[in-house]
Amino acid sequence: MALPVSADTAPLTHYFDPSILREYDIRGLVDQTLSEADAYAIGRGFGTLLRRDGGTRASVGYDGRLSSPFYARAVARGFMDCGLSVDFIGMGPSPMLYFAVKDRQTDGGVMVTGSHNPPTYNGFKMMRRTGSVYGDMIQEIGRIAAAGNYETGQGVLNEIDIRDAYTARLIKDYDGGRPLKIVWDNGNGAAGDILKRLVAQLPGEHILLYADIDGNFPNHHPDPTVDKNLADLRSAVLTHHADLGIAFDGDGDRIGAVNEKAGILRCDSLMTLYARDVLENHPGASIIGDVKCSQMMFEEIARLGGKPIMWKTGHSLVKAKMAEEKSPLAGELSGHIFFADRYYGYDDALYCAVRLMNIIGGQDQALSALTAHLPTLFSTPELRVDVDEATKFETVRTIAANLKNSAPAGTDINETDGVRITTPEGWYLIRASNTQNVLVCRAESGSEAGLKKLLDHLAKEVAKTGYTLTVET
Repeated sequence: MALPVSADTAPLTHYFDPSILREYDIRGLVDQTLSEADAYAIGRGFGTLLRRDGGTRASVGYDGRLSSPFYARAVARGFMDCGLSVDFIGMGPSPMLYFAVKDRQTDGGVMVTGSHNPPTYNGFKMMRRTGSVYGDMIQEIGRIAAAGNYETGQGVLNEIDIRDAYTARLIKDYDGGRPLKIVWDNGNGAAGDILKRLVAQLPGEHILLYADIDGNFPNHHPDPTVDKNLADLRSAVLTHHADLGIAFDGDGDRIGAVNEKAGILRCDSLMTLYARDVLENHPGASIIGDVKCSQMMFEEIARLGGKPIMWKTGHSLVKAKMAEEKSPLAGELSGHIFFADRYYGYDDALYCAVRLMNIIGGQDQALSALTAHLPTLFSTPELRVDVDEATKFETVRTIAANLKNSAPAGTDINETDGVRITTPEGWYLIRASNTQNVLVCRAESGSEAGLKKLLDHLAKEVAKTGYTLTVET
């Protein structure tokens, strides 16, 4: 890959492929819709926003994808050409970049990461010390670049090793309790180095799967919401008679978990454990879940004395809602879980793992027993329908309009994010992904027959728009 151009030779204007400027991050296909020139323009554009807000310093980190170090250097060059001093923290998980911004009090940061997407993708997650970067602010970066309306200056690059400080912060909130045997599946993602440092300082026995960082992801795709990606973890938990298994996504901001019986805990079930813990210290607090979460989760939060809030999917959108509601905890079905209780309010799977260890280690019961009181529900994981990127949001609007015209009396239609339909059988959801060219669907019912009926309804509504929902049985 070529080195990024300097401010003296950079074009005055830059135009991004419109498909990469998304709701809460920037993401595209390496060397197709995304290039080093784009990375440089992101640094210049976002750096310009930081400078105009009075900022002087920014942080840059990157994940284990093969293109990431090149893109990160390009972002850093863009920041410096705006006159910003750059803390370059190197390779690690996304929450390590978030920690760097908070701990070192920089004005903002960019994490170069493709998250859980295939190796052909990469992208950029951005944050300000004072809040999230999403929506129109991302579009503003595009407008600044298109106009060449950049701030200029001559910044400096500081190579910073923050790994020990970040690991120490994770350990700080470990409460002890009985030693646990845990299987960890890093999926060759960017959390591998920190994971090794973390478990070396924790009691108990720790079995690590695929801890080495490898941007080709040779063992399985690093997305813990897809059941087949948890097969090795589930097998290892049973083989080693472990107390639990924990999995991370490619950039370490999403958690997956299985109990001692290798049963998968969807993150909405996991959230009920965290909610019980958090509400002991914050009685009556608002706790946020995204529209994909189980109705059971919202009802359990209310039973525990909390105020459940259903909100839009998207890590930046959830963080912004947390700040608005002063919520100590939020979660998404996709595995993004956010602790403002004793932590910074961002999504950090390694920190979530520490808090889960506290919950299990503080009791004599097995993990499966801690969720045994929850109602038995029949639900799907996230179901994805490949659709045209340019029309995916319009497709969902069409489905919503069709449902309003045809839904029977007593049906509730919630359009917080996409369309969530509640019927006597349960509920189903259809929404457009902000990170992929797919519709994301989910359904849940109190019976197998009810779930089948919901899925039939769901498939028919999707089919009306010319697409096909396939449900594996």
